[in-house]
Amino acid sequence: MTSLLKLGSSDLEVFPLSLGGNVFGWTADETQSFAVLDAYVAAGGNFVDTADVYSAWGPGNKGGESETVIGKWLAARSNRSDVIIATKVSQHPEYRGLGAANIKAAADASLRRLGTDCIDLYYTHFDQPEVPVEEIIGALDDLVKAGKVRAIGASNISAERLQASLDFSDRENLARYVALQPHYNLVSRDTYEGPLQDVAVRAGLAAVPYYALASGFLTGKYRPGTTVDSARAQGAGKHLETERGRRVLGALDKVARARGAEIATVALAWLAAQPTVLAPIASARTVEQLPALLAVADLTLTEEDLAKLTEASA
Repeated sequence: MTSLLKLGSSDLEVFPLSLGGNVFGWTADETQSFAVLDAYVAAGGNFVDTADVYSAWGPGNKGGESETVIGKWLAARSNRSDVIIATKVSQHPEYRGLGAANIKAAADASLRRLGTDCIDLYYTHFDQPEVPVEEIIGALDDLVKAGKVRAIGASNISAERLQASLDFSDRENLARYVALQPHYNLVSRDTYEGPLQDVAVRAGLAAVPYYALASGFLTGKYRPGTTVDSARAQGAGKHLETERGRRVLGALDKVARARGAEIATVALAWLAAQPTVLAPIASARTVEQLPALLAVADLTLTEEDLAKLTEASA
């Protein structure tokens, strides 16, 4: 049984792979989504990541589809207390921004869709620099005090705004970010490494990176001359055009062969070994895609493996 990991300074304990819910109600219908969630939990997983906007971009969708699917699954399985649910605020078409009133209204809407009375981890999805951190943190603190949110996190935020938020929380003794969700993977390191990661280290934040597999590129299925049937193929395929992308694939191939592991597992294991990273996020449209993701919990790369991948991705 894989040990659960403590999420920053919170009392939440999570599986070392967070299951991305962006595909639920989009490329995975309700039946597929339930199957993936069932398989993830059966393997010991307990950390499901979604957002109120998922997946407003899908044909006929309006936002909230993912939360609705997850809420129906929680109700059908009667397992709410066994699962850590993370969701986000600021991008839903009807609840845009980080004004205090909007944060609270969006949280209530998420709670209704999820069919629960408390969100375990609530992220600000995209920072809104024109809104004072005092207003944002104040609203999040009110939600925590009301028992509607257990812990708070930030995503897509600058190092300066993150530090200012932490400083305000400490000064006023209000709810404090415990987690950070950055864009971070082997072909996108400068989106996290540097000042943002430095703040996370100093503050003891747990990083839960999104795009952990670069929209599928780091699964190894994108190769010169191949066509992949995926809604994200265009975004993932662009990495093949870069020298770094090809170098990283080559290094992943070598390490995966040496360790008898899937390429996706190796890519996630490199990420999991980086400072502050607690649980990479990866999504699965089908149950068959899950084993390679879940295997990160049991794969520890050697220093040589890590150095090889780090060098290739520089």
